[in-house]
Amino acid sequence: MQKTFNMEEYILIFRHPDGKKVASPEQIQAWMKQTMDWIGGIAAQNKFSSGTGLVFENAKVVSHKSVENIVTDGPFGDIKETIGGFIIVKADSVEEAVGFAKGCPVLQGEGNSVEVRKIARRDGLH
Repeated sequence: MQKTFNMEEYILIFRHPDGKKVASPEQIQAWMKQTMDWIGGIAAQNKFSSGTGLVFENAKVVSHKSVENIVTDGPFGDIKETIGGFIIVKADSVEEAVGFAKGCPVLQGEGNSVEVRKIARRDGLH
């Protein structure tokens, strides 16, 4: 049985340079299988917490400009990339979380990246 008391949670954020690109149904199915297999490998180590993909249609961006809040279509807004989804993993260190990220099928796409960030603990301690 693995020790889990020293583990922190890290979010792995999947970034794509252009969320408007359309993949074929066959490509999407292949990517989904690869992603589920990758997540399954992390879960087999008891280090997967949660995660999901994000839908691009009907997304909105709320921002504050001058004295009012502005709502625009998104998720693209002023950025040149979009977030396609995320997972949360348990890891002993940021290096271990980066190791998980290096195996992410998202990285097969040109310009794609996986951002790794430690999640702040609910008790306020780091």
